[in-house]
Amino acid sequence: LALRKEFNLYANVRPCRSLEGYKTLYDNVDVVTIRENTEGEYSGIEHEIVDGVVQSIKLITEEASRRVAEFAFQYATDNNRAKVTAVHKANIMRMSDGLFLRCCREAAQKFPNVKFEERYLDTVCLNMVQDPSQYDVLVMPNLYGDILSDMCAGLVGGLGLTPSGNIGLNGALFESVHGTAPDIAGLDKANPTALLLSAVMMLKYMGLNDHARIIEHSAYETIKEAKYLTGDLGGNAKCSEYTNEICKRVAAQTK
Repeated sequence: LALRKEFNLYANVRPCRSLEGYKTLYDNVDVVTIRENTEGEYSGIEHEIVDGVVQSIKLITEEASRRVAEFAFQYATDNNRAKVTAVHKANIMRMSDGLFLRCCREAAQKFPNVKFEERYLDTVCLNMVQDPSQYDVLVMPNLYGDILSDMCAGLVGGLGLTPSGNIGLNGALFESVHGTAPDIAGLDKANPTALLLSAVMMLKYMGLNDHARIIEHSAYETIKEAKYLTGDLGGNAKCSEYTNEICKRVAAQTK
C-alpha cells in the first residue's frame, strides 16, 4: 500500500483465466479486473465524531476516475479485448459513484471500437458466479475491485494462480497477491504460479513480449499436462519440481 501511494500507482490490473489441467467449477473464465488504486474507501480518511461514532470518508475525484477509466479502455484496445464494464453503485451513491460512472462514459466515447456497458456491483457478482464468460474487462472504484478481483480469482482456483500489476504514469509494480504462507516456508511446497505470471505481466509492460509469451506458455503447458502440480492444485510435486519443469520447457523454446 505504501509503494502504491509513494509512486502513485493508480491502476491495479488482475487477469483471471481458466487453466487447462486444473479443473474448477468453471472452464470459461477470462476476465481482467481494473481497480482504481489510490482513493475511494481506502483513502485512509477516518475519524471519531463522538465516543462510539466513527466516520470513514469515501474520496472520489474526477482526475483519478478519468485516469483509470481511460486506462481500462486503452488496455482493452492494446490486448484485443472487446468490452469494458463499469462496475458501480451510482443508484445509491449518486455523487461519488455517479462521478466515477460519468468519467467511464466519457472515456467510452474516445474508444468507439470497444463495447461499453454499466452494471451494478451486486449484479456483477450474481452474474459472475452464474456465467463468468459474459464479462471481459471490468473497471471499478477501489473497494469494489478489492472484493471482486478476489472473487474472480476464486473462480479459477485461487490467489495462487492469479497475477497482479500496479500501473502508474512513471512506473509499475508487479506482485502476487496471496499471503506469505509462513506455515510452509522452507518446505518446498509453495505454488509459484502467481509470482511467475506477475513477472510475465512485467515483461509485457517492458515490451519484452516474446520472452513473456515463452514463459507464460511454458507455465500453462506444465499445468495442462498435470504431471507436476503443487499440493494446492491437487498434485504432489514440490515447488522446485514444478519450477524445473517450466524451466525445461522455456529452454526447449529458446534453443
